[in-house]
Amino acid sequence: MNQTENQFLGFRIRTLRKSKKVTLAQLAEKCDLSIGYISQLERGLAHPSINALINISQQLGVTVQWFFAASQQPVSPEDEGYVTRAASRTRVEYESGIVDEFMSFSPDKQLEMLISNFPPQTFSKQQYAHEGEEAGFVMQGQFELWVGERHYLLQQGDSFSFNSTEPHRYGNPGDEPTKIVWVITPPTY
Repeated sequence: MNQTENQFLGFRIRTLRKSKKVTLAQLAEKCDLSIGYISQLERGLAHPSINALINISQQLGVTVQWFFAASQQPVSPEDEGYVTRAASRTRVEYESGIVDEFMSFSPDKQLEMLISNFPPQTFSKQQYAHEGEEAGFVMQGQFELWVGERHYLLQQGDSFSFNSTEPHRYGNPGDEPTKIVWVITPPTY
C-alpha cells in the first residue's frame, strides 16, 4: 500500500468512525489498540496489522473490503458483479509485509476470494477468530497454519479448510515468498 492508499484507508476509517459517533478513545478501547495507533492509521502514517484492521472493521460494522471499495479501479458494465480483472484488484499491505489482493470485490455476496502474498519469514502476530469458514490453496512456497491447538506445515500444492470461529494464525516460515489463494464465507476482509 503506498502513501496515497494509506491516506485513503485512514480517511475511510475516520469518516466511518465519526459517522457512527464513535470517538478515537472508544474505538481504541473496543479494539484493544492505542489511541495513537488508530490516529496514525487515520492520518495515513502507519500500515495496519491484519488483526487491527479486522477488529476495526468488526467494531464499525463493515468488512475490510468496505474500506477500499471506493479506491477500486473503474469496472466495465459487462464485468461488474462477475469479473475482477487482474489490473483492477484492490491491494492491502499490512504492517508485517503481507499483501492481500481481492480477487472478488462484491460486498453484497456471501463469498470472497483473495490472494495473500507473504514475504519470507512473515507471520500474523496473534491468533484471531471470526464467523464463517475459510479454505485455501498454497500456490507457491511454504505455509505454516495454526488452528486452535493444531499446527500444520503446508507446501506448494497443499490445501486447507477450517471453521473461522476457531482461533487461527499463519505465516511463511521459508526463505522464499509464499502465495495463497483464500476463499472465505461470509466475507470478512
